[in-house]
Amino acid sequence: MTVLLEMKGIGKSFPGVRALDQVNLTVEAGEIHAICGENGAGKSTLMKVLSGVYPHGSYEGEIVYEGAVLANRSLSDSEEKGIIIIHQELALVPLLSIAENLFLGNEVAKGGVINWPETFQKTESLLKKVGLSESPSTKVEKLGVGKQQLIEIAKALAKDVRLLILDEPTAALQENDSQKLLDLMLELKAQGVTQIIISHKLNEISRVADRITVIRDGTTVSTINRDEISEDRIIRDMVGRDMANRYPERVPNPGEVLMEVSDWNVWHPEQQNRQMIRDARFTVRKGEIVGIAGLMGAGRTELAMSLFGKSYGRNISGTVKMGGKLVDTSTVTRAVAAGLSYVTEDRKVLGLILEEPIVRNVTLANLPGVARRGVLDKRRETQVSEQYRKAMAIRTPGVQQKVVNLSGGNQQKVVLSKWLFTDPQVLILDEPTRGIDVGAKFEIYTIMNDLAAQGRGIVMISSEMPELLGMCDRIYVMNEGRLVGELTREEASQERIMALIIRDNGQKTEGRKAGEGEAA
Repeated sequence: MTVLLEMKGIGKSFPGVRALDQVNLTVEAGEIHAICGENGAGKSTLMKVLSGVYPHGSYEGEIVYEGAVLANRSLSDSEEKGIIIIHQELALVPLLSIAENLFLGNEVAKGGVINWPETFQKTESLLKKVGLSESPSTKVEKLGVGKQQLIEIAKALAKDVRLLILDEPTAALQENDSQKLLDLMLELKAQGVTQIIISHKLNEISRVADRITVIRDGTTVSTINRDEISEDRIIRDMVGRDMANRYPERVPNPGEVLMEVSDWNVWHPEQQNRQMIRDARFTVRKGEIVGIAGLMGAGRTELAMSLFGKSYGRNISGTVKMGGKLVDTSTVTRAVAAGLSYVTEDRKVLGLILEEPIVRNVTLANLPGVARRGVLDKRRETQVSEQYRKAMAIRTPGVQQKVVNLSGGNQQKVVLSKWLFTDPQVLILDEPTRGIDVGAKFEIYTIMNDLAAQGRGIVMISSEMPELLGMCDRIYVMNEGRLVGELTREEASQERIMALIIRDNGQKTEGRKAGEGEAA
């Protein structure tokens, strides 16, 4: 095949950090080429060099594209050559229509006047290509994340893309949306569009990639052809060692009940007649990891947020007991005082202040713990943050490092540190390993096991069923705002979890009363 892109000896440094060191990458025309590596390995940095985010002259090495040396000074330079990057954080304007987003900065205009009929006609054609039937006038804020991701690809197609770069495209997508996106990638490949995908989901990479380049610590480790691709090989090259078990071993030893939630009901914050959680009941014991499984939209996050300071919903009713005693969790402050903490699924928006240093983020939820007579003790703040940096193995030169500069796995450790400093009895972890690599996942799992060994209770919400099966002592199954089943570690399987959901859907169609749960 014809070589489309060669990146030779690429190096990139930031203050105190060597992000890339002699990285080599060759991409053939018409292939899907995956780039794998742990968080912080340099994958996204390499793609920012390629796409002009980091302009020519700010890095070392040479880029040859379509036989000519590439010297992009900006994103617009690379887009003119057909190189389009779709970042993990989507770059759409929520309040604008689909049509306006697709052609923003690339308007269909003549004499400075936009031709709206032609814009809408081209939008309809592009939407059809990516499998969407929405009206071009629909505002992007009305679409789910899966459809927004497809809109980003349509936007790239509007710019005559020849090399499409997708950075963690399925990180925030549910299973069905992920499969649609992967199918679209294969369709684009058939149309001759060359693609580079960065992803931590090895099963997805194995499905679509023709070749995989693995980067470790800013250096190219290997390039693997399709007939040599295996998850074990990828993991070994990523982390530099074999990982026989993806989940650390733990001998469950649950104790007395720590938290008991009864008759929990939550209504939608805006839609008056929509009940989000119905009569939820569950328990968490000391030293126990309890999972909550369910399809996207089942109400798992709504349940967690409503329990933690009523951060979601209205007309919330029900009881929460800690250690057998009724507690008030009606505000975040009261929930924390009762011994509850919640690690949000969206660490970048709701869990961290990205532009602040580690030291500020770690102590933010418990400022009285680093204050004397109401005045912040910066020395104490630094000491506490250093203790958590070491205990959680946060990879950083020091606690004054801004959180925005950390990898996803290290950011997640900072969020965990923040809530552990409040000394919780029960931690609710919502998608705790979303968007982090297999090595960092193992570290988070180990931390969870250590917390359980200390006698803390953990509630784990995850969209990855193998993760729940590998980590949890019990799993509650949720469907449309109701807990419809409970499975022990021995009983649990992907098939049984899905069977509970499907059976519940079938019973509702036969007139089953809302709120009737069923234990497995």
